[in-house]
Amino acid sequence: MTADPLFDLSGRVAVVTGGMGQLGAIYTAGLAERGARVASLDLVSGDTPEGVRAFACDVTDRTAIEGTLAEIQADWGTPHLLVNNAGLDSPPDAPVEEVGPFESYPEASFDAVIDVNVKGAFLCCQVIGGAMAREGRGSIVNVSSIYGLLSPVQDLYAFRRARGETFVKPVAYSVSKSAVLNLTRYLATYWAAAGVRVNTLTLAGVWNDQPPEFLEAYSARTPMGRMLRAEEALGAVVFLAADASSYVTGSNVVVDGGWSAW
Repeated sequence: MTADPLFDLSGRVAVVTGGMGQLGAIYTAGLAERGARVASLDLVSGDTPEGVRAFACDVTDRTAIEGTLAEIQADWGTPHLLVNNAGLDSPPDAPVEEVGPFESYPEASFDAVIDVNVKGAFLCCQVIGGAMAREGRGSIVNVSSIYGLLSPVQDLYAFRRARGETFVKPVAYSVSKSAVLNLTRYLATYWAAAGVRVNTLTLAGVWNDQPPEFLEAYSARTPMGRMLRAEEALGAVVFLAADASSYVTGSNVVVDGGWSAW
């Protein structure tokens, strides 16, 4: 069967940050399956599927990004696609001070999240996006969250408080993912004449074997009645990477099961 030229990624070079994570692994494999050569950037390298190469790279370190880009360019040329997927959030087992009241949220925790989620995307856009702009083409996908579009629903975590735990969904993740939206808008206008398209992909919460009490509360809040499956985020990335979206820039593609419609 002939590949659809609107979605054909054959011969293109893609960079996915956080490529070893739950979503990153879906993006890297899915892009490679559609003909792209994919560089997976993460703090650690590991086994990857055919068509994907892993690079150990800290996205908060400009020198490391420049070195990784030089390796990619030497072997494959300048990338056509950058997916800023690397992200940091407070894990379920975060220390109590990190999931306590806003008024006492630790400054160091705030700095760490902003460093990865905002500065990391900023630096990758500077280095990799800048290289694409010099080539006169490219697409950047900045991955955001419904918690960057809307405030977290703290009631989803009421079950934890009901069993005596202290838990407030922290502020830093929301602030960082909101910043991504305007980084996209800024760069979409800045690089439009250079042929680089820049868009945001805003995702709902991704199913990852969360506690049943959380899943029940989350599903009740979502029109589609469930969390996002990781593989369901791939279609939007492929669309934004491909010629199918050739006139789409500065946009926010929301994949949230209807969450933001309520």
